[in-house]
Amino acid sequence: MGMPRKLKNLNLFNDGVTYIGQAGEVTPPKLVRKLEDWRGGGMDAPIKADMGQEGLEMEVTCGGFMRDVFGQFAIAQHNGVMLRYAGGYQRDDTGEVDAVEIVVRGRHEEIDMGKGKPGDDTEFKFKTVCSYYKLSMNGAVLVEIDVQNMICIVNGVDRLAELRAAIGA
Repeated sequence: MGMPRKLKNLNLFNDGVTYIGQAGEVTPPKLVRKLEDWRGGGMDAPIKADMGQEGLEMEVTCGGFMRDVFGQFAIAQHNGVMLRYAGGYQRDDTGEVDAVEIVVRGRHEEIDMGKGKPGDDTEFKFKTVCSYYKLSMNGAVLVEIDVQNMICIVNGVDRLAELRAAIGA
């Protein structure tokens, strides 16, 4: 029997600046495909047609005021901010540690300074909408999505290469 890989610790980098000791929680982007029902004549049930990638968002919670995040607010470029999540996942049966890294590029959609109350913990949250996403484990790229350039690579296979070729991109 095996034991699952559990997140034992994490770090976040914002444009190369480490948030070690400041980032308390990271919600990586969910990978969601937009699927629509299609039921044509002669079909007994609908089949979900793949209509592409849903939007990507990363949410971060920090333990206090994060000035540099404000400096990135309302940035003009869709990929003007780079965030890198580094997670150490460990198995309790073997002790094996896996390095999981997620790199995103995007812009902040929301900054939430939380509540201010003397003597209480302060949470500072921000949400970044992403136009680029790359998930790696132990240096091997598992998924890479580049929305602007119509790239979706999964385990080394570019799932959109034929569609790009068909439209001359």
